[in-house]
Amino acid sequence: MAEFFADKEFKNINSLEKGEYDSCRFIQCNFEEVHLATITFTDCKFVDCNLTNAKLNETSLHDVEFTNCKLVGIHFYKCGGFTFSASFDHCQLNLASFYGMNLANTKFSDCNLQEVDFTEANLSGLTLHNCDLGRTVFSDTNLEKADLRTAYNFSIDPEHNQLKKAKFSLQNVAGLLQKYGVVLE
Repeated sequence: MAEFFADKEFKNINSLEKGEYDSCRFIQCNFEEVHLATITFTDCKFVDCNLTNAKLNETSLHDVEFTNCKLVGIHFYKCGGFTFSASFDHCQLNLASFYGMNLANTKFSDCNLQEVDFTEANLSGLTLHNCDLGRTVFSDTNLEKADLRTAYNFSIDPEHNQLKKAKFSLQNVAGLLQKYGVVLE
């Protein structure tokens, strides 16, 4: 039988028992390349943690907050459960993959999202506040009502993504025209 942990704080650890974690805080933990498969996190907070290349096969993330975390190379699309809900603040998510995921209304704030894969993902209502999207892939992605007004370094092909009512600023609209070779001055 899986362990159940509620309202606990874990600090400076580098492994976790299989089980369910409810309303727990993880502070300065190093889970780099750790197998977190089949673990359930509900209403949990990760602060100053390193989860680079962590394995999330069938991991459930429900209302999880990541703050100042390193999440490089994580394949979030391998997460399990019916819902995925997380927020990211001041996180490094380079090379992560959200392929085909439902991220509607997810918030990314001050994050580095270089070379992230959002192919076939539902990003409707998503907020990308002050995020670096250099070489990030958007293909057959639903960006309807997404807020990219302060995002930068992105290239989104309007012909291969849904952009109805998405918000952009005049400063970053060039990311929608890049494929046409248009020069804006």
